[in-house]
Amino acid sequence: MNRLSGLSSAIALAAMMATTAIPAFATPAEAATLSGGFDVGPSGFQGNFNPLAATAGFTWLSVYFEPLVTYDEKLQKVVGLLASSYEVSPDQLTYTFKLADAEWHDGKPFTAKDAKFTIGLAQNAKTGSVFAARLNAISSVEAKDDKTLVIKLSAPSANLMDAMTKVMMLPEHALSQIPAEQLAKNSWWSTSPIGTGPFKFTKYVTDQYVELAANPDYRGGKPALEKVINRYFANPAAAIAALRAGEIQFTYVDSNDLTAFKDSKDFRAIEGNSFVVNYLGFNHDSPIWKDLRVRQAVMYAINRDAIIQSLYGGAAKPANCAYVADQVVPKGIETYAYDPEKAKQLLKEAGWDQINGNKPITLLTYYTTPLAGNVMAAIQAMLAQVGINVTPRAVDAPTYNSIVLNASPDVAQFQKVYAGLQNGPDPGSINVGLNEKQIPPAGPNVARVRMPELTKALDAALGETDGAKRDTRYQDVCKVMNSQLPWGTLWVANRYGIASTKLKDFTWTPAPGGGPYQAHPEKWAIAE
Repeated sequence: MNRLSGLSSAIALAAMMATTAIPAFATPAEAATLSGGFDVGPSGFQGNFNPLAATAGFTWLSVYFEPLVTYDEKLQKVVGLLASSYEVSPDQLTYTFKLADAEWHDGKPFTAKDAKFTIGLAQNAKTGSVFAARLNAISSVEAKDDKTLVIKLSAPSANLMDAMTKVMMLPEHALSQIPAEQLAKNSWWSTSPIGTGPFKFTKYVTDQYVELAANPDYRGGKPALEKVINRYFANPAAAIAALRAGEIQFTYVDSNDLTAFKDSKDFRAIEGNSFVVNYLGFNHDSPIWKDLRVRQAVMYAINRDAIIQSLYGGAAKPANCAYVADQVVPKGIETYAYDPEKAKQLLKEAGWDQINGNKPITLLTYYTTPLAGNVMAAIQAMLAQVGINVTPRAVDAPTYNSIVLNASPDVAQFQKVYAGLQNGPDPGSINVGLNEKQIPPAGPNVARVRMPELTKALDAALGETDGAKRDTRYQDVCKVMNSQLPWGTLWVANRYGIASTKLKDFTWTPAPGGGPYQAHPEKWAIAE
């Protein structure tokens, strides 16, 4: 049997899932207003304005909220933002931040007390924070004076600063009276939030757009634009239609959308590494995945190279663990080359007919783009060829999270997920999805992975403060993932944005979760 047989039918099936729609809403044309589809991406509109609970949308949230530190534009190093500088003690247990002179949008000063308050919220899982598990090395936070914050750790944490780039500072005077358990869904986030960024929140029209106005008192100077508007679309195709019509000036796009802008003088394409590994997460609470041979069969059954070429247009790299960067991928690991006959043999050896037979298996995802639909359909068809019957179910991000983060999930709702998790710029980011100590409600290990060898390797890598040794530690993580398959890792794709050539000094960097990074929104402008 030809190893590529079945691909054409899989791709044909996938193509049937592509849909387009054009929204009726249009923003007024204003020379000093930038409109964009900043949240159009793999999971669409996140439906969440709360940065403590957000796993995406940071490109937009960081226009009006700011963290103490952020990545530079190239995602290569952590630099100060609301912290003008920071120091780390020789034993790497004490972090001292000197804060910039900044004001909240209501004119009150930003102080170390606000920073301490914010970190306290981020550490408290009752607030809905997705950072609680990532900040568990923090033993104390002290506001030494208005401009000095001191964080002490119980043990060195190599990825603390990566986590801190995502923790947006919040105003104590505005939020301290809201009980922690009521904070996550409080209306404040979508009605009257205040940050320290270059733009102020003005209004949100449900599921249509958010409007921000320039903050004339921004410490970096008055923004060049008067307004920035974030529009929401049913799918990327609708955003592309609005972009071509001149209704917006920027949007995220999938790799297969690039041809629509090829050789155009009116738009420029921005390309970069997504730093996100896409994977099939086996729900380890489900008995059907207990046998390693079954998980191996899933990997051998999927023609990843064909999907990458046919659906991604070659804009992705196969991932045989959570990583694809050369320095953290050891040589000699299994590549799981497409081999459906081997998949069938493994399933036979494992007794798949008795384990599951042809019962449908729910494959849950929050990816709702046409490209994702095509990928899911191709995977469905390829698995069907070896006797694994999966039924894709795509839902919005809040629904997905409510299902997979439930402390006692009904495995029938998601015996498997198609998802993505940040694998850089800091490789420690992957810990939250795989470490046994991060199983919900403690963290977002939604696959309920319980592999002592993997947890040991992750802990060793996170605790390694010697930069020269860290890569070797993460190679150990990769080896365990590759041999034990807590996930069926698929690929790391490139990410793309399309911007109007009328935009000046506009920075957008393809980044996991949308960043944050040094984007300098105060400098964004539109040519007359």
